Amino acid sequence: MSDDTQRPADLNQVIAELEEKIKELPNNFVAHHHLAMVYHKAGRTSDAINELKRCLEIDDASAEALINLGAIYFEQGKLDESLEANKKAVTLAVNPAQAHCNIGLIHQQRGENDKAIDSYTKATINDPKLAFAWINLAAAKIGAGDFAEALDAAKKGVEHDPDFPMAHNNLAVALFYNEEYQAAEKSLKKAEELGYQVEPMFKKVLAEKL
Repeated sequence: MSDDTQRPADLNQVIAELEEKIKELPNNFVAHHHLAMVYHKAGRTSDAINELKRCLEIDDASAEALINLGAIYFEQGKLDESLEANKKAVTLAVNPAQAHCNIGLIHQQRGENDKAIDSYTKATINDPKLAFAWINLAAAKIGAGDFAEALDAAKKGVEHDPDFPMAHNNLAVALFYNEEYQAAEKSLKKAEELGYQVEPMFKKVLAEKL
């Protein structure tokens, strides 16, 4: 179900099969959670939220359901609801790194950069290999003017996920702020090669420094 090329007809078939399974096993957490994810993929957001809430009725200690619910709320711009879900997930997850990272995104969206840095740092402590946390920590550190620390974080993001386009873009930005313009150009080209939509203004400003 992780294949992004899946056609709507395929999704509808999977939805029908899962809905039938849930009729037979109405308290099956896995079926409800799987259905929620397929609903979300099919653009049926309200149904996905309802299924995740049903998951939490079955198992109110499910950090996974809370994190996914928080992610949908974040997509909808419901930051308070997303923050509440992720904060609860932090208390329940065996490894709360993803929940901390999500909380960082919420704070960053609100312009609360210091709180974002704190959350991303907690995420990297709980999972030092979580590239997305390092990438976002780099961006937040740039926002704080801590350019050397931003560069360290950005390098770790690339190290842990060398095929992640955004990691190379954020490394390019961190290198730029550390006045390493040639290296920044190289990282930016790598980001583009991997399919990242580079900010035209940044590309122009970097070119002027070369």
